[in-house]
Amino acid sequence: MKKALVLMTLVSAVSLNAGAAGKIEAGKALVAKYSCATCHGKDFNSPIDPSYPKLAGQHVSYLEHALTAYKRGEAGYGRNNPIMVGQAKVLSDKDVKDIAAYLHSLPATLVLQK
Repeated sequence: MKKALVLMTLVSAVSLNAGAAGKIEAGKALVAKYSCATCHGKDFNSPIDPSYPKLAGQHVSYLEHALTAYKRGEAGYGRNNPIMVGQAKVLSDKDVKDIAAYLHSLPATLVLQK
């Protein structure tokens, strides 16, 4: 009985985490819909301005946090870039997770350690 309870707890935890993760294909469609590559580069590794971040391969938690902060905008103690605030305001929480999952899945050129 005790083993069954532990197994059920583990299975439900895995199922819960799987549902919380974003869907890569949905994220791919969203970045195309909102033309994210226009500023961040077609590979999301070559932004048009050096001050814009490389998004490919970024950590999911960073991407979700950044998009959520842009959704809040300046009034909500978030990030206040006018372009990104406008882009992010229309995103649902699910959209944010899907976009983060897609961008995380891409090959990165990020320098992690020097």
